[in-house]
Amino acid sequence: MIRALTGFSTRHAWKVIALWAVLGMGLGVLGPMLMSRVTESQSGDFLPRSYDSAAALRIAEEHFGVRSDATTVTVLVARTDGKPLGAADQRQIEAEAAKLAERRVVMPRKEDEPEFLVPDRSQTPRIAPAMTAPDRTFELLSVGLTGNASDEGVQGVFRAFRDDARARFADLGMRTGFTGDLAERSDSADANRTAVTIGGALVTALIVLLNVLVFRSVLAAVLPLLATAVIGAAATGTVAGAASLTGLRLDAGTPGLISVVLLGIGVDYLLFLLFRFREQLRARPDRPAREAAAEVAGRVGTAITSAALTIVAAFATLGVASFGQFRSLGPAVAVAVLVMLLGSLTLMPALLAACGRRMFWPSRSLQRVPRAGVAARYGDLVARRPLALLLASVALLGALAAGTIGLRMDYSQPEGSATPASTTAAEIARALPAGVSDPTSVYLVAEDGGTLDAGRFDGLAHALTGVEGVGQVGRTVLADDRRAARIDVYLNADPQSQRARDLAAGPVRAAVAAHAPKGTGAHVGGTAAIFADISTAVEHDLTVVFPVAAALIALILLLLLRSLLAPVVLLLAVGLGFTATLGAATLLFQHGLDRPGIAFSLPLVLFLFVVALGTDYNILITDRIREEMHRPGPPRAVVARAVRHTAPAIATAGLVLAGSFATLATTPGSEQIAFSLTLGILLSALVLSLATVPAAAALLGRSLWWPLRPTPGAGPVPAPHPVAEPGPAPDRIGIR
Repeated sequence: MIRALTGFSTRHAWKVIALWAVLGMGLGVLGPMLMSRVTESQSGDFLPRSYDSAAALRIAEEHFGVRSDATTVTVLVARTDGKPLGAADQRQIEAEAAKLAERRVVMPRKEDEPEFLVPDRSQTPRIAPAMTAPDRTFELLSVGLTGNASDEGVQGVFRAFRDDARARFADLGMRTGFTGDLAERSDSADANRTAVTIGGALVTALIVLLNVLVFRSVLAAVLPLLATAVIGAAATGTVAGAASLTGLRLDAGTPGLISVVLLGIGVDYLLFLLFRFREQLRARPDRPAREAAAEVAGRVGTAITSAALTIVAAFATLGVASFGQFRSLGPAVAVAVLVMLLGSLTLMPALLAACGRRMFWPSRSLQRVPRAGVAARYGDLVARRPLALLLASVALLGALAAGTIGLRMDYSQPEGSATPASTTAAEIARALPAGVSDPTSVYLVAEDGGTLDAGRFDGLAHALTGVEGVGQVGRTVLADDRRAARIDVYLNADPQSQRARDLAAGPVRAAVAAHAPKGTGAHVGGTAAIFADISTAVEHDLTVVFPVAAALIALILLLLLRSLLAPVVLLLAVGLGFTATLGAATLLFQHGLDRPGIAFSLPLVLFLFVVALGTDYNILITDRIREEMHRPGPPRAVVARAVRHTAPAIATAGLVLAGSFATLATTPGSEQIAFSLTLGILLSALVLSLATVPAAAALLGRSLWWPLRPTPGAGPVPAPHPVAEPGPAPDRIGIR
């Protein structure tokens, strides 16, 4: 089937290229619009219904009109001269707030942006007085907006409101500050816009530079990026369309993660094809380029398919996760990778067939016999000293893996650089409880569905006041239908800190359980309670997803390699690589930078990306070793040949993918993920695939492929190499 698909693509190259161009442009235009409609920024919406904070969120939506896509901005208003607010000042503030609440905020649009492609986020904000500082130095206003806080349109609405409010209060001699999730995201986007642009430019330059150095060609340097961009646009549009049709809600960070993954693996797959295509053209210079492209695409297509299916299988296991953020990430990445796989088997072979030898213009490397370079000498080293190389690589990985001792999980939101929003939040926290802008809320309903009286909950409110760590307890608020009540609890800790989570999940919930009036159902919600429940869900998911993903990856390796021992070796290698990367992250961030721990999502993301994507390189090297085993010669000479011909492709692809992940560092709060994924890919490509695995293969010889050991001449023999292999002499490497 793979050969039929690649064969069709090389025979009808221009038709396939034209089809992908249309798909890329069409889905690329629709993708961003659809993606904004299926992303969700509220972590609590991803929790299973059985969790306490999820139940609280449902009561808030059903009885208090809280929308799941609502976002609150807290506005600080103070006198510019620093004096306390007087009664006249407060009347002016409330009057101006009332005027702002009547003004519709129009979403700014770009001049060249078609209106029908971008949803209009214009809206009228809901504004209400929230609280006044005890020393009356400032008053807080609560501003309710609707929409995903990561949506550019919603951020544009916030900026327009912020600028208008700032100017209006300035005319009254007042200064303003804005904080909250939407304000923080908008400020971070503004502060990091240049860094993101530079990061993207650097990755593009890295890919082009590496390809120019390797291939000495213009087309080979540019086409990988263009092809990956076209397929990536189609993949993003497909994911957004599928999510829209199925009702799947994606986390706000999923689109960015998908883009980085597709860029990395797309360039990797095309590089695998380019290296093998050049090798074929050198080996048989009289062969038509179209035939060579078909042969290469059919042969390498099997390894690419297995590599892509490994990623799909790994992410498919997220379907068994209980935390919805993980469960939605799985199918999204799986669909995107399947589209990239389809493009790798169709568009990329079509480009090889259409360009032919011109793909490597103006280089003349096809016209001369290649010299034995660094890759050949390294292959000889692997064959001569496999045991030393294996021990050295295992020692390096083991030393890094030891860093996992004492590992702790950090469930707080990652901190970015200082922003106006964080500065405003700090000013509020100096005068009021830290949780004043994001309270922990207790929701109560009558179990018989009847109406409630606020006085019934005085005892509960009094008990909550006595909980250590609670700074203030708000009055009981009844819903309009009087069938639900809410008590806001303001903690003396940052709502996103570990202390706040411990308070919400421990003493606060205990007090609610002990003092809630008989006949009422009580649930604790809010950011601190939500993240406490998320920590429980994630810990459960880690124990389920890891073994299921490992089993699926092992099955794919078993089918590809047709061996029982080889998959075990590969799984042990990638497992050690995963642990080493996690240990390095722990050493740097938890021990070196004194962070509370590593990000709670890092082990799962690292496992899926490093194990799944890193297995690509292991599949490529082991598939080539097995292919070379059908040629005459001792096993160690076979390994030397395989390393010689795959090391440049793996090293280049690994650097490209690592560079792609490194750009995540430009996203505020993503430093841990960026560092870990970059290091993990480098270890997978440069240590595991080019040292650990080939050294083990050289030591085990044809026993690695037990029980179906390949024998010389018994299978598809690779094309003859254009130059004699300068491998080690048989008496030095042994014969197995």
